[in-house]
Amino acid sequence: MGTTQIFRVNQARDLIAAGSVDEVLSGLQPGEFLWLHTVEPTADDLVPLIGQLGIHPLSVEDALDMNSIPKIDIYPDSTLVLINAFTYRNQELHVQEIDLILGERFLVSVDRIGPDGKPLLEGITATALASRSHEEVGPAYVMHAILDTVVDRKLHSIETIEEEVAEAENTLFERPSDFSPKSMQHIRRSLLQMRKSLYHEREVFLKISRQDCPLIPEKAIFHYRDIYDHITRYFELTESLRDMETSLMEIDLSLRSNEMARAANRTNRSVGRLTFISTIFLPLTLLASIGGMSEWSMMTGPENWRVSYPLFLLAMAAIGIASTYLLRYLARRDASRDDHDDRG
Repeated sequence: MGTTQIFRVNQARDLIAAGSVDEVLSGLQPGEFLWLHTVEPTADDLVPLIGQLGIHPLSVEDALDMNSIPKIDIYPDSTLVLINAFTYRNQELHVQEIDLILGERFLVSVDRIGPDGKPLLEGITATALASRSHEEVGPAYVMHAILDTVVDRKLHSIETIEEEVAEAENTLFERPSDFSPKSMQHIRRSLLQMRKSLYHEREVFLKISRQDCPLIPEKAIFHYRDIYDHITRYFELTESLRDMETSLMEIDLSLRSNEMARAANRTNRSVGRLTFISTIFLPLTLLASIGGMSEWSMMTGPENWRVSYPLFLLAMAAIGIASTYLLRYLARRDASRDDHDDRG
């Protein structure tokens, strides 16, 4: 069983605790309404409300299903508003739903236990009516106070992720080697979750602002439009952060590609030098191996070695110099052709 608080709210904004729903309903006076606030309810807590308050069974089903997307369902005698609460702890985003069932003379608020072990709306019963004037007392105004609290707390999670993106940006430009693309994955995942939730929540408040819900009085619509403006701003902020995160990943990929290209160029230059040296010395090595054998003495005669070997060394030097100039000429010609092709 979940924790449930039942109040009778009068026009003086007093929260009068009651023991049961039937007790409150039997004693309601004109201008008063029932507020039932429950934390982590079970089916035994909510199913009886179908008959007691005339809540649609689908509203109870959605309130018990914690994997629903934000939405507003308008029924003849009640309206379900489902919105998500954000909690960002230890680089992980927790998205938990808050369910509100609005009637003409009642409000049911379904709370959840957050990652810190406390209810997401802890203390809401004491502050929901504190800022309201005497003309702004009713289920729709209490629901606005709850929704306004949930939406305002979203900003803290968004700002925390914004700080992480800014820190990652500084790391990328100041210490590129310390930047880890893997560390950005949780930011991408969190922003996608936020965007999905905010997109549907914007549609919820758009419908309320268009006065699609007859249970929300016209005077209260202006308060809900203010929440709609906040949701729209948060949605645009998450889009900007997603763009920044994508840009950082692209810049990191570009820097890594440039570093790999520089490493490849250094390798190519080293291989080119070795090839240059090998091209020059391979023919000289061949000549040296021939000159070092007895065939050279047999061809020139043993008595002529004082002349033939200096001439042989001189020929090797000439071939080496000629090979060097020829290779440099070919290298300059290839470079000139490459420049011409690039300009073309």
